[in-house]
Amino acid sequence: DVLREVETLASKGYKEVVLTGIHLSSYGVDFSKEERESLLSLIQAVSKVAGIQRIRLGSLEPRIITEEFLEGIVATGKVCPHFHLSLQSGCDGVLKRMNRRYTTEEFARSVEILRRVYEHPAITTDVITGFPGETEEEFAPTVSYLEKIRFFEMHVFPYSRREGTVAADMPGQLTEKEKKQRSSVLLAMTARHSKEYREYYIGKEQEVLFEQCHEIEGRQYLTGHTRNYVRVAVPVEGIDPAEMTNQERICCLTGFADDETLLGTY
Repeated sequence: DVLREVETLASKGYKEVVLTGIHLSSYGVDFSKEERESLLSLIQAVSKVAGIQRIRLGSLEPRIITEEFLEGIVATGKVCPHFHLSLQSGCDGVLKRMNRRYTTEEFARSVEILRRVYEHPAITTDVITGFPGETEEEFAPTVSYLEKIRFFEMHVFPYSRREGTVAADMPGQLTEKEKKQRSSVLLAMTARHSKEYREYYIGKEQEVLFEQCHEIEGRQYLTGHTRNYVRVAVPVEGIDPAEMTNQERICCLTGFADDETLLGTY
């Protein structure tokens, strides 16, 4: 079914696909032994579809990041070095209360493997602030841990109480003010880290898949993304946007167009 969908998209000119799902890392475990597949075998099959140049992956469990898994996806030559690993907290005590099946040490090991295999991979994550019982003493190591990991981007969410869940009845429910204050600390951090990540590419050449025209501060640009999911904008003056849309081009990145976009020359 996945391959049929990808083949249909490729026949319509799509060059990049995202494989995503609620439990993407567990893909294939519910198949019969005779038909057993894995996320890696699916990626390898998708990579062989004519016309597909880029494959991105949705949210992954940290434990899927092994030397064997990365060796397999690197060999396809099509998986983008852009990975979203589920974290939620940088404190092991909070992770245990969340019923997460990994530790901060295991997570850091997955990040280390990614950075050893890829040059400057884009690693993103989700973080929840103010989970029931999260004290200042537990939030502090989360801040230190996130400073050490230095993600490309963090999606920060204050804990939202939902009736009927185990967490809703846990003691130590934080106030909205406390959750918002902690979120603001992490949002400021991710803004800083994201800028630092993008700055690394200034002065370098990157392959950009152009997507659409976009106005930035009153000026028209053709925008697209690198394989690391850095957005790049090229001024439309002197180029034919229709000719470059949905095409990959090597661009030299020269600076910032805005906080989330690098300027490129083609």
